[in-house]
Order: sequence, then structure tokens, then C-alpha cells
Amino acid sequence: MSQLLQQAQQMQAGLLAAQRELTELAIEGSAGGGAVRVTVDGALQLKHVFIAPEAADPNDTEHLARLILTATENARASARETATSALLPAIADTLTHGIRQHLDPRHPNAAQRPRPTPE
Repeated sequence: MSQLLQQAQQMQAGLLAAQRELTELAIEGSAGGGAVRVTVDGALQLKHVFIAPEAADPNDTEHLARLILTATENARASARETATSALLPAIADTLTHGIRQHLDPRHPNAAQRPRPTPE
């Protein structure tokens, strides 16, 4: 049981490290042919907005708002893909390794399963 707890703690530490790394990423999304660009981090937090002068028409602020929303959603979608591709392999590897150790009776850290008692 202590081995399983230790593996869970290792997995948690690995996930926390990956999350810290993700927050340091800068992922860009754009709209309007690059007239509006936004940057988000791996935690999907908006970090920067660029608006080209030609995109800032004071008579059509709705269009500018749509461009900002589109660029933000594009950046967040890319950030989610990046996070998924970074975290899933680490999770899968840890879980697979832990389950294999837990279930393989030949492994020294395998869980001791009670033997069925004859009736």
C-alpha cells in the first residue's frame, strides 16, 4: 500500500511540475489576418493583446470585439492542445507503470491479494 501511495505522490509531483511549465508558455492566437493577436499562457490566462491600427475602426467596434474574441478562442484552443499533449503522456506512463507493478504477482511491489478460502 505504501508503494501505491508513493507512486501517487510521484505522479502528483510530476503533474505539478508540468502545470508550472505550462504557465510559462506563451501561445498566440490571431484573427483578421493577424490584425488582432492575443497571447495566453498554458493556464489559459490572457497575457497580451495586439490590435493593428487598421482593425480599430471607431465606427465598427462590434467587428473589433469579434476579432478579439476569435483570436482569444484560437489561442486558448492551441493552449489546451499543448497542455493535453504535455500532460497526457506523463499521466498515462505513470498510471501504466503503477498498475503493472500493482497487478504483476512477480513484481516485488505487487499488492498482496488475499487468497480465496475454500468453502
